Amino acid sequence: MTLTKTRIKPKKTEGETLPVMELFYSVQGEGAHTGKAAFFIRLAGCDVGCHWCDVKDSWDADKHPVMSVKDIVEEVGLSGANRVIVTGGEPAMYDLTHLTTSLKKLGLAVHLETSGSSEVRGAFDWICLSPKKRKEPWEEVFSKADELKVVIYNKDDFNWAEKNAALVSKKCKLYLQPEWSKADKVMPLIVEYTKKHPRWQVSLQTHKYLGIR
Repeated sequence: MTLTKTRIKPKKTEGETLPVMELFYSVQGEGAHTGKAAFFIRLAGCDVGCHWCDVKDSWDADKHPVMSVKDIVEEVGLSGANRVIVTGGEPAMYDLTHLTTSLKKLGLAVHLETSGSSEVRGAFDWICLSPKKRKEPWEEVFSKADELKVVIYNKDDFNWAEKNAALVSKKCKLYLQPEWSKADKVMPLIVEYTKKHPRWQVSLQTHKYLGIR
């Protein structure tokens, strides 16, 4: 959809308005819920800024319109989706309590994709933690993670993956995902690593192979 809401500063402490880069209904392409239909709420603003990020347009919240939670939830309801994924940017920069409460009133499953760089505020049915070296996760986020998804850009990232895996709960699913531009180079490394360390699984950005968002 085209976002044309008024550009005003969000009330970050209240969470009644949020900066939104895009809203769309698609299929989850990564991690534990790959292949499942989901409505994506991509919030704008990021305090991490990975050089290989594929949505750098989301970093500057001031470049994107601010929407009320009421309007966001209305768009979700019209889609017919039964699952919502809040992503970014870095969505945990904002208090998402009001958003998640409103979404759950519609009977929706609510997921979060976060680097863990900020405290998680809101009620989520599934939290995917994708930690980044530029800004390590808050300690409290590890115990909340249902899924740990580590992007592999070079060989050293396997050590980073294990460092974070040691901090999540035993129920947390572990995924290694190739950085898209390096996939041809690092995929063989990921496959071999997964064979030697079978508690890990391979995650692919299948939506890119399918040509969808």
